[in-house]
Amino acid sequence: MKFMRFSVISRLFLPVVLGAGLSGCLTTTSSPLVVGGGNVSYGDAKAVETVTTDLGSTDIQMTSEKMTQSLLQHPTLREIIRRRQLVVASPVANKTSEYFDTQLITDTILTQLQKNGVRYVIAGNEMQNQVDELRRQNQSGLYRQSSTAKIGNMQGARYRIDGSVSSITKRSSSVKDVYYKINLRLIEIESGIVEWSDEQEIRKVARR
Repeated sequence: MKFMRFSVISRLFLPVVLGAGLSGCLTTTSSPLVVGGGNVSYGDAKAVETVTTDLGSTDIQMTSEKMTQSLLQHPTLREIIRRRQLVVASPVANKTSEYFDTQLITDTILTQLQKNGVRYVIAGNEMQNQVDELRRQNQSGLYRQSSTAKIGNMQGARYRIDGSVSSITKRSSSVKDVYYKINLRLIEIESGIVEWSDEQEIRKVARR
């Protein structure tokens, strides 16, 4: 009799207990995961950045986008895409008085060009890694020769992209005015002819 009474009670209360347990589990797993603390938070990578008058992320994004669109509309680049010719990008020269990584401009433009069908080869300043890999495959004795990338088969680019970033800074007791000019060119390597060039101007003003 006691056993029957216990069974009845179990059937009545077990679903309630299980439901409460599952509810607790759902509440725990659906809550956002918070790791660490402090004053650091994520921001919008595309948001306008005006922290200083230095060349910033917004300037690089805006310049790279406009330059890429200008280059894509040029007949020479459309011919490059049609003929599957190769392009190489030289480092953008930093002629300003501040430090920033101009490779960000080059990488962004090359990425956008490749998405539109442009093929490019690694630049001279990145060549050492390529040479090291070729030597490792061909001279280390670690690789099956039938599967190695052979030395002497790298392809040369037909066109080269280069450019520069210049700036003029003016200061007074209450104002700092910085003018930037970013210039890019597409050059046919064999002839040295500049097939395309464009520039973007940026002015940033800070007041005390």
